[in-house]
Formats: sequence, structure tokens, C-alpha cells
Amino acid sequence: MEERDKNIITNNPAENEIDLIEIATKLWAKRRFVIKTTLIFMAIGLFIAIFTPNEYTVSTTMIPQTGDKRVGGSLSGLAAMAGINLGSMSSGEVLSPSVYPKILNNVNFQKELIYSKYSFEKVKEPISYYEYATNKKYSSFNLIDVIKKYTIGLPGVIIEAFNDQQIESIDTSSIKTKTLEGLTPKESRVIKRVYNKLYLNYNSKDGYLSLSFTSKEPEFSAELVIEAQKLLQRYITKFKIEKVRSNLEFVEKSFDEAKLNFDNKQAELAKFRDSNKGLSSAIAKTQEEKLTSEYNLLLGIYTEIAKQKEQAKIAVTETIPVLTIIQPASVPSEKSSPNRLMMLLIYSFIGFCMSVFWVFVSPLLINLNHILKSRKV
Repeated sequence: MEERDKNIITNNPAENEIDLIEIATKLWAKRRFVIKTTLIFMAIGLFIAIFTPNEYTVSTTMIPQTGDKRVGGSLSGLAAMAGINLGSMSSGEVLSPSVYPKILNNVNFQKELIYSKYSFEKVKEPISYYEYATNKKYSSFNLIDVIKKYTIGLPGVIIEAFNDQQIESIDTSSIKTKTLEGLTPKESRVIKRVYNKLYLNYNSKDGYLSLSFTSKEPEFSAELVIEAQKLLQRYITKFKIEKVRSNLEFVEKSFDEAKLNFDNKQAELAKFRDSNKGLSSAIAKTQEEKLTSEYNLLLGIYTEIAKQKEQAKIAVTETIPVLTIIQPASVPSEKSSPNRLMMLLIYSFIGFCMSVFWVFVSPLLINLNHILKSRKV
């Protein structure tokens, strides 16, 4: 019994070991098939590598200005004692830089980006990217793109044709009465083409923004990044100016309230002094001191808010630089992709792996087919 157990223990590992000699023998027997399959995939990879156009990536790095300057300052506590709430009258940055990438989803931003004019290699004068992308006379033939379009991209072609028919059948009167601004299906497709290669990332650790775009034309890539950067700057600045203007309105409202309180207290103090000229009682003196103290308090608040009002007016007229560019966009001299050697190696490796897989799987499939046929008989 013990000897049988020992045999089982010693024999099982040998049965589970991979016979490398057998594997090498099978591969050597099918070496022609493996070599042919690998060469076929290598040829496919070479074909795709040669006909895949170069792409150029342009990027720019920006640092958003942050900070929080309160125009109220130490005045807030003083105003609170008088019953006036200055709130958070902030003229600093109120929009988090992490929200900046979401500005790219703004419909107006997207439209301005695609309808801005850019330079293209086969066009004499700058035209909008929307026209370049939708006008057939500017489209160039690319065999790789055609193969992709009518194979894996065939469902998208059918959907696009269906959408185009829907656009032609839309009643123009319904467009005129439309109040909400949006993107047409064609504009959405053009935007999608741009945004598939346009990236805006915020590095919260180091505090900088990176904007990049990749296309087949280096000059167009640089111009689009510069245009996107300008639009981003303008939209953020617009947001900041709106906040500064709302801050001015708040200060003016607080100023009117402080002026009214000051005028009322001034009139009350003057009236009390006129009616108590001949009185020298302690009660009258105490009341006059109380009114004088309140008057001085409101005078200080009124004076300080008047200063803040002028500062808020100046802030509205000031040009506010929001993004500081530390790495400007420039026309690239070298391509970013494709890596043709890597493509060739990848396709060759895929061909080799598939041929080896087929060498070991095909006998199993043949045996399985024989078993099924024998069962049917």
C-alpha cells in the first residue's frame, strides 16, 4: 500500500510537467506554417505602417492664477456689529481650476472652436474647421481610412447616412422658432472628431493645466491649440468679470444701506442735540454719548464701504490675466506617431502567436469533429 502511494506521489508530477521536447517537435514540424503566417502578418503590419499618415501633437502648459482677496477685510466684523452683512465680497478666483476642463463642453465654446479659421496644407486661404471637415472637396483619399470605414466603421457610416437624411427632411420653420441653442448633428460629428484628439488636463499636485491636440497637419494642430487656449482664457475671464460685476452690485447695495443708516443716525443725533441744548442731566449726556458712538461707528462703516465701492469699480475695468502660459504652443518639427517599427513588431508578434496557437488547437478541433461525427453515425 505504501509503495503504491509512493508511486502515485512520484508519478503525478511527471504527468503534469509540460513536455518541452514535444512542443518543440510540433512547432518544428509546422515551422513552414508558422513562418508563413508570421510573414503574412508582418506584411500587413508593414502595409499599415507605410500608409498610416504621420500625426503631430502640439501642447501648451498654463498656470491658473488662484487666490482669494476679500474686499471687506477687517470691515466685516465692524459691519456685523452694526447689523450689516458684507458677506464674502471676493474679487479673487472663485472658479476652481479643476472645473476648467468642463468649459470645453460649453456649446458656444465648441462652436467658436470649429468655426474659427485655420491653415491647412491643401487650402490656399484659412477656412473654418467645420467647412474643411464637411466639404468633400477638401477630403483626401486614404486607403487605411477607407478600409477602417467600411469594415469596423460600417455601422457608423449607416447611422451617419440616416442622420443626414433626417437633417434634409427637417422643416426650416421649426429651426427659426427654436429658442434653445444647440449643435446640429453635423456639428456634433465635427466636434467629436476634434475632441477625440483634444485634451485638457489639470495637474492638481503641481497646479498647472496642459492643453494638447493631435492631427495630421502640424500647423493646424498648433493653431487649434492656440485658439482653444485663447477661448479658454476669454471664457474664464468673462466668468471672473461677471463675478466682479456682481460684487460691485453687492457693494453698491451695501453702500446705499450704510449711507441710509448713517444719514438717519446723523439726523437723530442732530435732533437730539437741538432739543437738549440747555439740559445737563446725566441721562441726557449718556444718551448723547450713545448716539455719538453709534454715529461714529456708522460713519466708519460708511467711509470704508465708500472706499470698497471705488475699488470694486476699478476691479471691473481692470484686465484680469487668468492663465499664465509657461510653455507656448509651437509648430512641431517631428511627428508624434505612428511608431512604424513598433507597429511592424506588434503585427509580427501577433502573427507568430496566432500561428503557434493554431498549431496546438487545430488537432483538438479535428479530434472533436471526428468524435461528433462518430456519435452521429
